[in-house]
Amino acid sequence: MRSDIMTKGTERAPHRGLMRATGIDGKDIGRKPFIGVCNSYTNIVPGHCHLQKVGQLICDAVRAAGGIPYEFNTIAVCDGIAMGHKGMKYSLPSREIIADSLETMGMAHPFDALICIPNCDKIVPGMLMGAMRLNIPTIFASGGPMMAGENGSDLITIFEGVAKHRIGELSDEGLEHLECSACPGAGSCSGMFTANSMNCLCEALGIALPGNGSIPATSPERITLWQNAAKRAVEMALDPNAPTAKTFATTSSFRNALVLDMAMGGSSNTVLHTLAVATTAGLKLDLNDLDRVSRITPNICKVSPSSSIHMEDVHASGGIMAIMKEIAKCGELDLDAPAVSGKTIGEQIAAAPDPDGKVIRTVDAPYSKSGGLSILFGNLALNGCVVKTAGVAPKMLVHRGPAVIFESEEAACKGILDGDVKAGDVVVIRYEGPKGGPGMQEMLAPTSYIMGRGLGESVALITDGRFSGGTHGACIGHVSPEAAAGGTIAFVEPGDMISIDIPSRTITLEVPEDVLAERRKNWNPPEPKIKTGYLAKYAALATSADTGGVLKV
Repeated sequence: MRSDIMTKGTERAPHRGLMRATGIDGKDIGRKPFIGVCNSYTNIVPGHCHLQKVGQLICDAVRAAGGIPYEFNTIAVCDGIAMGHKGMKYSLPSREIIADSLETMGMAHPFDALICIPNCDKIVPGMLMGAMRLNIPTIFASGGPMMAGENGSDLITIFEGVAKHRIGELSDEGLEHLECSACPGAGSCSGMFTANSMNCLCEALGIALPGNGSIPATSPERITLWQNAAKRAVEMALDPNAPTAKTFATTSSFRNALVLDMAMGGSSNTVLHTLAVATTAGLKLDLNDLDRVSRITPNICKVSPSSSIHMEDVHASGGIMAIMKEIAKCGELDLDAPAVSGKTIGEQIAAAPDPDGKVIRTVDAPYSKSGGLSILFGNLALNGCVVKTAGVAPKMLVHRGPAVIFESEEAACKGILDGDVKAGDVVVIRYEGPKGGPGMQEMLAPTSYIMGRGLGESVALITDGRFSGGTHGACIGHVSPEAAAGGTIAFVEPGDMISIDIPSRTITLEVPEDVLAERRKNWNPPEPKIKTGYLAKYAALATSADTGGVLKV
């Protein structure tokens, strides 16, 4: 076993002595497999506040299966709580800390297999990146999604309620009622936001068991999934031919994940994270690959914020395996791709039910014939940008309007709430990319305020930053190169006309090239917003969003 390096031989007597000090039965050392249990428990994050008990449950299941569990923690940032202040700048950078932490623990203490217990946004890709570096038998078992709130409300309902309150359409009592009822308990926020999108993609990659993305956090089924994951980790630790993390990091596996992403209308952040995980695994995956998949994959499932459907409804309709079973009819899935269960993806989806036609549509009657995400290119985004097409109103698929520019999210929030944005405008929020932010903070507030002010079908928004998975509307993010790196978005001036054509995959700043050249010539890069601490280091090493925002080494 991999752990033999620290347990076998007379020279390892000191190591074994230290292990005995933790309470391990000495006769089990070197005989039973060591299972790393990477937990992201913290009681400040609703998606993670229950994971302390989950970790205990999984460790008990590992022992029952004949393994020795070693639990350790990573950090976890709640984007909803960090949003709207400087804390959000740490959200995306936390992904790199998580990956580094997992790699560090797994290399310093050579586990025989690994169980990852993530749930929210950056934690899932961070653990995936760390797992790819370790490349040992690995299984993901997430904490599960939150149930929807009263009358189908969720976190997005509260954000949009803030804007409605601001314009007098919602009373103080109404907003307080939303605050108290929309997030009823533990779990990752209940829509197809980034956390649930990434947990669903783990099923398509094959590194998680069926149900990982959709079984509610509070369901008894989730307990069974956690126990089965623990048992499977021990089995893999004892099998010299067991799949390792990179077994699920193939071109076929990532293509399966991208097909699912388009079919289910996942968060635009999945693009950022999928690129980052693929890069870490040594795979070449670019935005053109994603766009090709999007063009040929019908969108057959729309979940909040794109509809009133929530993850509990998806699960009741057969979950991710049912979506994949139906989308497989398009011939784009590799059904022979391996899954951590020991079966193939094809074998797993065969057991799923047929679509109900409501929550999960058929490929013959989709929401749209192309995928839920689109990649746009043009002089404003030479290396591409991303839009969640599934959440765009039909009348906004093509839009042209004057630029209203904000140099930060905070300025944009104030401007939108103060009425500085009018119907027909194109809001530009810049210097919010990985370098410029720094940290590429997630911007749910300004997009929600646009919706809350009734401008969702008349105003577009573009940014070199990114959005929450809860964002919907004509909101285009990840503009690359970013403003801080000298991208064209830095040279937009107030009133410049911007044309967006999502079906044609184009985004154009209607300014002559000679004028743009003069603006570039006169441009002075701004001073870094933060010059000390982790964010200063992150800004110095971060790449633009088209490469996943990973750090240069």
